[in-house]
Amino acid sequence: MKLAYAPLVLVAGALTLSGPAYAADYVIDTKGNHASINFRISHLGFSWLTGRFDKFSGNFSYDKTAPEASKVKVEIDTASLNSNHAERDKHIKSADFLDAAKFPKATFESTSVKPNGEGKATITGKLTLHGVTKDVVIDAVHVGGGNDPWGSVRDGFAGKTTLTLADFDIDTAKLGPSSAKVDLELNIEGIKQ
Repeated sequence: MKLAYAPLVLVAGALTLSGPAYAADYVIDTKGNHASINFRISHLGFSWLTGRFDKFSGNFSYDKTAPEASKVKVEIDTASLNSNHAERDKHIKSADFLDAAKFPKATFESTSVKPNGEGKATITGKLTLHGVTKDVVIDAVHVGGGNDPWGSVRDGFAGKTTLTLADFDIDTAKLGPSSAKVDLELNIEGIKQ
């Protein structure tokens, strides 16, 4: 009698194993300061001005067996821009550039993730900055993942992209052509939920 059910059990098991992969959900660990959004922009072509956004939040889903199913969503507090110089930060956050009072949030939401070699991916998504939404592409790499010492599971990624500020209606004419673009460097560590 038990043998009669064996084929059904095997078929059910095979369907379970061959079913779609399900990505795990992660919250970006900003509370533990294990994530950063950094930028650099040319200062008159003479040097690099660097800084970061101190306040942001987000989440992502990830399955290493099916990275193309991954998704990312991030919200940035534009008033949290920090270039380690209070007067400069005030100017960058003013209506001359970011206009953080009018546009207090920048958001990014992925629309596709394409694996691109061992642990690498190209993430395409919609970035809304300064009230303008544009497609951007982030070159990302999986840094690592696994169990942490506190009983959670973590995964971490690094990414880079370059933005042309005029695409987001940010006028850099006063700064000269060398400051037309800004490089973003993203270091994202998430805690599995």
